[in-house]
Amino acid sequence: MAGRLFRAPLALVIAVVLGACATSTTPVASHTPTPVAGALSRGLIAYGSSAGIGVLDPQTGKTAPIVTLPPGAFRIAGPVWAHAPGLAYPVIYFAIHDDRQLESRNTSGVIPYDWLFRADPFTGELTPLAAQADLESEGPFGLVANAHFLALTVGCCTDYEVDVLDLTRPNAKVRVLTSPPDHPALFTEGAAPGLNGLIAVRGSATGAWYFLNPSLGVLHKFPLAPGADDGPIAFNSAGTMAAVSLLDHGAVIEPVNLARILETPPASPDASQSPAATTAAPASPSPSASVVPPRRVNSKLPHVDSLAWSADSTQLAIAVNGVIQLYAVAGKDGDKPLAQYAPGGGISGVDWSPPLFDRTLADVKAAPKPQALVDALLASTRLPQAADTPQNRPLTQIYLWAFDSSKPSPIASITDATPDVLARYPPLAAIVDYHHWTAQDPWALAGGCTRYRVVITGSIPPVASTFGLATNALCSAPAASASPSAPASKSP
Repeated sequence: MAGRLFRAPLALVIAVVLGACATSTTPVASHTPTPVAGALSRGLIAYGSSAGIGVLDPQTGKTAPIVTLPPGAFRIAGPVWAHAPGLAYPVIYFAIHDDRQLESRNTSGVIPYDWLFRADPFTGELTPLAAQADLESEGPFGLVANAHFLALTVGCCTDYEVDVLDLTRPNAKVRVLTSPPDHPALFTEGAAPGLNGLIAVRGSATGAWYFLNPSLGVLHKFPLAPGADDGPIAFNSAGTMAAVSLLDHGAVIEPVNLARILETPPASPDASQSPAATTAAPASPSPSASVVPPRRVNSKLPHVDSLAWSADSTQLAIAVNGVIQLYAVAGKDGDKPLAQYAPGGGISGVDWSPPLFDRTLADVKAAPKPQALVDALLASTRLPQAADTPQNRPLTQIYLWAFDSSKPSPIASITDATPDVLARYPPLAAIVDYHHWTAQDPWALAGGCTRYRVVITGSIPPVASTFGLATNALCSAPAASASPSAPASKSP
């Protein structure tokens, strides 16, 4: 697959990198907020359900919708709170997979896509970050994030890959970090706090746990010993406690010591190209004393779907049995939850933001419905009617190019895939799939100002068009011409 970090098989290196390297990552914007009346001083709990994404104010129990989806049409991964470059407050990231009726040779339907979105709950802006056609799995899962990376798992059966997005770099692209057969199949289970960006992963075949370092491309020794079927895991912001979902019987809170990890500056992004990427010196962070000894969190519960810590580490939010429950961290096994909420059917994911002293629940704004963008991409990748016949589909050729639409590009005016054009501008991989065509590379379609020029030919005279994930209008075009659901522009 294109875009992999590793160029050689990933050795199971058991290491924690202690050497500090300078980093060139973009710092997260920060400011000292002025408290306002009704401030979200305990943060917001973001939750995901079959109906979309919402937020819950733990002080009042009031909720507000962020993203609405038709029930049963899409599978949701997340949400997670994380920073976006240039913003002083966290935003919500989530992924969806189109679960509607597949098209077939003789029937209409959809090509299922995985989408990664960012939603700003205080401006109502919905930003598509990446999309990929996914006909083999039920979509992304295990969406986790920290101050450096967002990570998720995609795949099926024994072919699970870990994909990451560098949150510190504007316009970063989602990339495949590990993927069989070159690397072990891993599940993303959690994320260590801090800029180092370590991701907690569990081996699909062995059940062994590791910290995966996306910057260096190595697996580090894990400081705890969860079971082979446990997970997900959530760390508090200080790196002193971890909450682990058990195979059954609820969750357990354990002391952990991530101080050495949090104190080590993030590795240079170029370190993955050096021998240090596979020969880091071993070290073993060991658990230290915590104010809370290891304890079960309501062992009468079944498996917990998601866990999140409050900013002050005094409460734990869990998604279980389709609802949100809050527990006191200093309580004991068998204690009833402090509160329970059922803001929507089938809650499967929760994450807790830091305090938002300069925001109130009244400031929260709903984002546009993602289905408009999903359907616009399906319209843009539909075969022309003349090419969509049993006789012509095998002859139809798809040529696809990406370009930065914020500046002039000769790719934007391509009208035919002539030998000279193909020699000058090698196309991306794309194929016909019944009534649509799809790009083949992992996360081949990116958001931002990236636009795609496509030429469909072979069985019909060349037909050229331009499209993008958020809008088909170029970034250099007047803003008024942008339309998130406009069909792809056709060349005369």
